[in-house]
Amino acid sequence: MSWNEAFADHYEEWSTDMTADIAFYVELAGHADGPLVELAVGNGRVAIPVARATGQPVVGVDTSPRMLEQAMIRAAAAGVRLELREADMRDLRLDRLAALIYCPFRALLHLNTWADRRRVFERVAASLRPGGRFAWNAFAFDHHIAARLDGTRKLGPVPHTIRYALGDNRVDLVRDNGAVSSLWWATKNEWLGLLDVAGLELEALHGGFAGEPFTEDSREYVFVARRPRGA
Repeated sequence: MSWNEAFADHYEEWSTDMTADIAFYVELAGHADGPLVELAVGNGRVAIPVARATGQPVVGVDTSPRMLEQAMIRAAAAGVRLELREADMRDLRLDRLAALIYCPFRALLHLNTWADRRRVFERVAASLRPGGRFAWNAFAFDHHIAARLDGTRKLGPVPHTIRYALGDNRVDLVRDNGAVSSLWWATKNEWLGLLDVAGLELEALHGGFAGEPFTEDSREYVFVARRPRGA
């Protein structure tokens, strides 16, 4: 995982532009008959509203101790229960099979190799009930956006520079203090291939969190997959 603990500072500010996903994942959780699991739970930005709306605890998995500490504090303040685990999503192990596993805010892009992603998808498939769902979102690469942003320096939420490595399908956020957080983008066919090798079925591919269809002009993948009922 490419997460750097320095990015735990000001995480709430980093995520201010991503809000539409909360209602999407809350709705999925409302239809789930069984345990709920969030991969890369972070500070509980999505898990806390899910737990509040469903009245169920959410199992939250993350490798970052600092993010888990934030999630614990925020959950206590919100009066909801999160079962937080410091663990790697590539080694996902659950006590009970889940009805819904989801991974918001493009967190799967912190996995830099096909092998890592395949391992996650296979662990997810093994951790779902028959008929259980797996949902995630990721950006669709746009070369126009990359050309415009490459090398630009942003002041907020903390000073950082955006750098693209096209040959590696990677974008780096480089803080002025040297801390780096990287994301490796994937194509639609790569995501569909991961579902195939893990034995999961595509239920829906949206171009946004309002359920709009995915088209060649879409800039966000919003996937919902399912473990076959006979599996």
